[in-house]
Amino acid sequence: MKAWRFSTDEFPQAERQSAWREAMGRLGLPIGDIPDRGAPFSGRVSFAASPMGIEFALVESGPQAIQGRYPKQDAAVWLTVLIDGAATLESDALRVAMTPGTMIYGPTGAPATLRFTETFRALCVKAPHVALNPRLLSPMAFRLGAMTGALPAERILFKLLRAAADDIDTMTTELLRPVELAVTEFLIACFAAENGPIAIGRLGGVRAMHLHRLCQTIETLLNDPALTPERVAAEQGVSPRYMQKLFSAAGETFSQYVKSRRLERCRAELASPAHANASISDICFRWGFNGSAHFSRAFREAYGVSPRDYRRASVSQA
Repeated sequence: MKAWRFSTDEFPQAERQSAWREAMGRLGLPIGDIPDRGAPFSGRVSFAASPMGIEFALVESGPQAIQGRYPKQDAAVWLTVLIDGAATLESDALRVAMTPGTMIYGPTGAPATLRFTETFRALCVKAPHVALNPRLLSPMAFRLGAMTGALPAERILFKLLRAAADDIDTMTTELLRPVELAVTEFLIACFAAENGPIAIGRLGGVRAMHLHRLCQTIETLLNDPALTPERVAAEQGVSPRYMQKLFSAAGETFSQYVKSRRLERCRAELASPAHANASISDICFRWGFNGSAHFSRAFREAYGVSPRDYRRASVSQA
């Protein structure tokens, strides 16, 4: 499991703010203003990344602003949960006064300013597209938003993330695995409940959620090379014909979807230091491919490069 800790207490006072900016840069969070309070600056970060690549960072510090763009980020969905303190999210189209329990979200790269107005404690979560299936998020609709705990799904998500924040320093891979699955499930549930950015092709509402549940079932069964439409449909209590209609309306077939998700899982592991010792064959078999030659052809067709070259390039860029 990838994890690290940071504290400004390890630095002389004169170097603390620059060290803090560097640490926050590792999270893709560019720091703007840091008001001078006449007291020694202090900040702490506890970071852990799940097996699926979801990043959890507990940030504790004093008044400051997170603003501007951080260009080195991959496309992902971020979520910030205010646990203690007060803050304001500001953008061209949105202004949210945050109190403990407020959660804000958006796509990486969206211009906004998050201004903490007092000592705060916040959990910052970033989910790559391989973890949050991009087919469930309409790129045109997905924008900055806020959840205030008005809906049951939002309250449950907050409690889950609050517990993860409290125990982040003792998290293990075994604990993070169920947390990441629950977080992705509740994020989609929250988006759907508030008529947010969930959309699949021409689907919306109930049919979009039906397909979402089918997709989540597929995620849990990707490692089965004999996975069939009939098995997935049976798991969700629908007919294979209805399921195929949902996929067709979303612009693809069951087999195309399964293949693309397996390739995405393999691509994530090929780029992950946590799987550096696993062979390419081990990775492709783990995600349901029947043979390494077939996998290599499919990978090259999808990404324009062989699995071996992709892994080598990922290592050199790390």
